[in-house]
Amino acid sequence: MADSPSETIDAFHRGAFHIVQPKGRGHRSGMDAMLLAALVADERAIKVADLGAGAGAAGMAVASRLGQAEVVLFERSPDMAEFARKSLALPENARFADRVSVIEADVTLTGKDRNEAGLVDDSFHHVIMNPPFNDANDRLTPDALKAEAHAMTEALFERWIRTAGAIMMPGGQLSLIARPESIGEIIAACGRRFGGLEITPILPREGENAVRILLTGIKGSRARLALRAPLIMHGEGTHKFSDFVDDMNNGRAPYPRR
Repeated sequence: MADSPSETIDAFHRGAFHIVQPKGRGHRSGMDAMLLAALVADERAIKVADLGAGAGAAGMAVASRLGQAEVVLFERSPDMAEFARKSLALPENARFADRVSVIEADVTLTGKDRNEAGLVDDSFHHVIMNPPFNDANDRLTPDALKAEAHAMTEALFERWIRTAGAIMMPGGQLSLIARPESIGEIIAACGRRFGGLEITPILPREGENAVRILLTGIKGSRARLALRAPLIMHGEGTHKFSDFVDDMNNGRAPYPRR
């Protein structure tokens, strides 16, 4: 299957799997999705929910690296869900495609509606998410598909993390990547749902301000929050990834919890 004028086929984890993505419109996955996937370090037979999965890069990265992981990609946009289905149909993804499914659902649903949409209570060991990160007051792109993927709505983190807490088994792990300015809202949304929070700032280079944060938390834990050492993306004066970041980006190593 070759690239078309409206989409591309992109290799991840050094060609271990491929994703069909929109070209010139919509959200295109990259490093953020791979760092998010690296937060899942679990060799058991596990069920993983990828909320707001887009074309499925993060969830498929988990399935590609962890041979016993069953992954459900939850995506509200029919267009993006179709890209995920196209990705699963690629021959390059055949070794894990039967362990990944796509469900079109709004992750902010509650109660009976949420369960009927496939977001079933107490059914996942891990929930991963890369929620929209642009403030609603920011100038929006004219690309409606991209705007839907990037623009935050009111109480977004509360709604998404509420769903994560509902569908996760006790003791399960929440993993997310977000912008640093959202840290207060995220911690508040975790509330008493998730404890043992570990927050890792992601810095472009030593001495520069964080551009992202990685966060993990455990459902029902009462352990204290931990601020981990920063993850440095590049060496000074270079765009080359540090060895550890390169390993995470290419699926060779998960990011270890404390």
